[in-house]
Amino acid sequence: MTESIVIVGNGIAAISAIKSIREIDKASKIHLIGEERFYPYNRVRLSKGLLSGLEENKILLQKKEWYKENDVILYLDKKVISVDTNKKVIGLSDGNIIDYTKLLLANGSHNVTPLISGIKKHGVYTLKTLQDAWDIIDRLKDAQVVLIIGGGIQGLETAWIMAQAGKKVILSHRSPRFMRAQLDEKAAKILEKAVLASNIQILFSTQVSEIKGNGNVEGFMTTNGNSYECDTIIYSVGTKPNIDILDNTPIKTNNGIIVNKKMETNIDGIYAAGDVAEYNNQTYGLWNIAIGQGKVAGYNIIGKDSIYEHIIPVTTLNAFNLSLFSMGIVDESKATNIIIDDRSQEGIYNKVLISNDKIIGAIVVGNIKVSPALKSAIEKETSLKGMDYKNTSFDELIQVLKSNR
Repeated sequence: MTESIVIVGNGIAAISAIKSIREIDKASKIHLIGEERFYPYNRVRLSKGLLSGLEENKILLQKKEWYKENDVILYLDKKVISVDTNKKVIGLSDGNIIDYTKLLLANGSHNVTPLISGIKKHGVYTLKTLQDAWDIIDRLKDAQVVLIIGGGIQGLETAWIMAQAGKKVILSHRSPRFMRAQLDEKAAKILEKAVLASNIQILFSTQVSEIKGNGNVEGFMTTNGNSYECDTIIYSVGTKPNIDILDNTPIKTNNGIIVNKKMETNIDGIYAAGDVAEYNNQTYGLWNIAIGQGKVAGYNIIGKDSIYEHIIPVTTLNAFNLSLFSMGIVDESKATNIIIDDRSQEGIYNKVLISNDKIIGAIVVGNIKVSPALKSAIEKETSLKGMDYKNTSFDELIQVLKSNR
């Protein structure tokens, strides 16, 4: 049967699904709907490209001709405003209605806007889209002092870029340290020192309560009453799945769209993948997971049975003249054995957590060339049975892992 497949959202999950579909089925119609006016592009490169100007054609996920070559009907600058699961149609912002036999919701997430007085003032930005990036690049021509709200990966990368651009940077973070879910205290301290060495002022355990200025940003106040001057603010305090279009539909949602291991929702013929999908009570917002989920959804849409094997989240950061890698479980209480290479005074720190003779997590700060061996061992659940953990160095462990690959 020739399907009429509608895919809402044009990020990496959607592109991965199309590749799976076209691998098997060359005939079914594919409608790809994107809310932005741009061809699908690589969002991961937005913060890294703030100094380079970010040309659209240089960050595309696929060349523009790829869509014609794969018979993909591409809708740009079109917002889905309704989903009718009974009639099997979606409604677009321009009034058009598109029929579907299979529907994939891969419409991603949006940046959370913090509840701060004055957040709508001129000079306040967030970074989620290419247009957001262009707006920030334009602002940087005149910006002198930039406040970054949020010390997650994107906030850290953006702070680093602002410092490289010669701006005075203040980084406000609600937590008492960086990356609590990915790093232990020692690794976080190395990162903190690297941030400070880049002449960035850090405000830990801080919440911004008010943005000051008469229309334009002139400064900010914190909940503890401190006042600071700045002329530009960029916030990055988390994301939320885009599930609003499913209001008044029977598609089950929680934080995201609830899916099973085939990326199926509770409605037959409707799937979800990527940042908008909730699997095993979690949404992830990570590149490698979006690729895996999109691939599985695409196969199942076209009738090839495929099961999503959970991909263990990986976090990497290359900024502040520092490289770090974190994967899996980094909570020491979950490990039976730990191998540590602590040269934190040199900016090098390696930690491997082991349970039941398998590596369950790792932190690498400094030389992340060893990270592929650790990543492979975690994913493959490589057995270390027989190893004398107390008398095995980190370097010796890496050599064993490399010899087993």
